[in-house]
Amino acid sequence: MASKLQIPWDLGHLQIFLQVVEEGSLTRVAATTGSPQPSISRKISKLEEACGGRLFLRTGRGVSLSELGERLLPSMQAVVRETSRLTSEVLPGGSLPAGEVRIGTLPSLCLSVIVPLLELQLAKFPKILMHVQEGSAGQIDQWLANGAVDIGMTYRYGRRVSADADRLLRVGSFLIGPPGDGLTQANTIEFRKLDGLPLVLPSAPSAVRLLLDRLARRARINLNVVMEADSTQIQKAAASRAGVYTVMPAHAVADELLTGSLQAARIVEPQIDRDIALGTTSARPASHASREVAKLIRSLMTGEQAQRLMGVPP
Repeated sequence: MASKLQIPWDLGHLQIFLQVVEEGSLTRVAATTGSPQPSISRKISKLEEACGGRLFLRTGRGVSLSELGERLLPSMQAVVRETSRLTSEVLPGGSLPAGEVRIGTLPSLCLSVIVPLLELQLAKFPKILMHVQEGSAGQIDQWLANGAVDIGMTYRYGRRVSADADRLLRVGSFLIGPPGDGLTQANTIEFRKLDGLPLVLPSAPSAVRLLLDRLARRARINLNVVMEADSTQIQKAAASRAGVYTVMPAHAVADELLTGSLQAARIVEPQIDRDIALGTTSARPASHASREVAKLIRSLMTGEQAQRLMGVPP
């Protein structure tokens, strides 16, 4: 049986290709690498032969990607990125994890989880570079599915955490209001008392918004949403100064509760709990670095940090 045709890809050619994409000029790449421009041109030509077409188009200021180049760019980036990870694993001292770890997280977890995580990572694994991006729960799930991130931290409401995610911690939901507000001075507030309150909430299809809407219909109350905001910062600022309320976990407003710029009462009857879940991408095997970062995140979900995340306001 004849073997399938294999193209002998040259990693150096792929790296030069990405440099030309970034610089937009063969001349600038030659100056950066210290290689003669004809040498750069030959490497690009060899890669174009392997790819079966032109990767760049000449412009007045340099070069730009052709249609073929645009189509192949993501795959070439992935090959170079994964090769760099492999190199970091096998180099001397490779027992200490190194390389990039991409993390997707909800905005409300940034201060309470990402900042302590950075402190731990710098102390234990200084060769790891974390790339953190904020998104909604739906975006983070998509990023995990397509491999755009290695690790995702999100919330799960009223359903089992999926098989490819770990439940880290269960936290409550709180009605957040301005200082001196009577409704949020108590430790708890019944859900039915949200009837008619001016609320700033995330827009659908946010999981918490869909859940609140469903509970409101069941309780036959009106959620008076005066503004939709998908930004945690906007929700908090509105609640502190505009005479409105929002609904969040206590850890998202921990600093504001300490300074007294916001108040929080836990919503009960029903109690609206959410699970902080840790997911990893199934698009590729986990690198040494991403496994160690996941362990650090899990370590933050125990002890004093976990108590802070559960966040019964003082």
